[in-house]
Amino acid sequence: MAASMRWLPLLVLGLLAVVAGGLGWIGGQSFFVSRNGGGIGRRTLREGQPPANETSSRPVLEAVMGAVDDPDMVASMVQMSIRNSSARRALGYLSCGTGNPIDDCWRCDPAWHHHRKRLADCGIGFGHNAVGGRDGRLYVVTDPGDDDPVNPRPGTLRHAAIQDEPLWIVFKRDMVITLKQELIMNSFKTIDGRGANVHIANGACITIQFVTNIIIHGLHIHDCKPTGNAMVRSSPSHYGWRTMADGDAISIFGSSHVWVDRCSLSNCADGLVDAVMGSTAITISNNHFTHHNEVMLLGHSDSYERDKGMQVTIAFNHFGEGLIQRMPRCRHGYFHVVNNDYTHWEMYAIGGSASPTINSQGNRYLAPANPFAKEVTKRLDAPSGVWKSWNWRSEGDMLLNGAYFIPSGAGASMSYSRASSLGAKPSSMVGTITSEAGPLSCRKAAQC
Repeated sequence: MAASMRWLPLLVLGLLAVVAGGLGWIGGQSFFVSRNGGGIGRRTLREGQPPANETSSRPVLEAVMGAVDDPDMVASMVQMSIRNSSARRALGYLSCGTGNPIDDCWRCDPAWHHHRKRLADCGIGFGHNAVGGRDGRLYVVTDPGDDDPVNPRPGTLRHAAIQDEPLWIVFKRDMVITLKQELIMNSFKTIDGRGANVHIANGACITIQFVTNIIIHGLHIHDCKPTGNAMVRSSPSHYGWRTMADGDAISIFGSSHVWVDRCSLSNCADGLVDAVMGSTAITISNNHFTHHNEVMLLGHSDSYERDKGMQVTIAFNHFGEGLIQRMPRCRHGYFHVVNNDYTHWEMYAIGGSASPTINSQGNRYLAPANPFAKEVTKRLDAPSGVWKSWNWRSEGDMLLNGAYFIPSGAGASMSYSRASSLGAKPSSMVGTITSEAGPLSCRKAAQC
């Protein structure tokens, strides 16, 4: 009996740790910057802001069940944790046991800097086959300049990105890169910001167009501006005239096998991540999104049926301060939204048109205080008689502060199998899984 009693304090501590880990923290770090307005429209696909009354009334439909027993109490605790934003980033000591399969694949290794390319084998979701520059050499960026988009200097990010050979691109030191024109990626490239504090900011940003096998990891991308009507090089043997770009942080256009992981994205002229024109096999994971209106567009237009084959995984992200809508906004394809933490939206979280299949699993949705913006979902450009057949489901989601998700469709198993890309963790683990979303502070000879 005495021996058993000795273990009682440890048992109590263990139970407390489990409870704390289950609730998690959903504060967040962010850039304190003002929101910019909408971008210049090179595409004709972007609809304007929905009318003010779009979210003004709750549809007379049964919202999906799945909220906790006492949502008001949990919402109060969640709001308290948001206010303590610094606590979110203090959970790094859990990095090798969070249940985040990407992190647990590589972060435990203190010699990660000698094994950088191991990251390419840690992908999940529809973009898990993106190898980036795994089979090429390391390229070290030493120069943050971008003086000549047609003849970039060796040692610059642009010079590395346009090469024909596979490259794993890293950075010699901390730097802020202000691009004069779009950074046009060539196939089989990884941009790996680990070990340095790298910002792509205050100019053009990243374009992934008609290429394959791209990994973007560990970058701060913000304050992107429209650029164009200029010559830009896209490979060692080709440059050409670029019309005006919208000002997206990351624009994916007609490309496949793309993985965007552990980036911080905010305050750009247009979207933070847009994928259009037949792009597919994409994973957006572990990112921290803040201070932006139209966050993510997936699908070119309602009439562009080639996007019916699009498959995108959105996993382990934190959608944080200052966000308004489109997390994401989908068209036509198949979208797996899994284990994300939604702590802020002003209009809606997930929207779509043109009959996309949306599979929401194990997410945590914290509705805003506005009583007319509690709905997670938003159907666009279709009457209820049409969108009722669209396959949208919520499974195991945590719905807080009055949040509700309106499902639709017959739930055809074949449709949802095409919108399923990994096993969802319980929503109670979301706080731990996403506690450090965004770039990590990695130093050599230490775990990230």
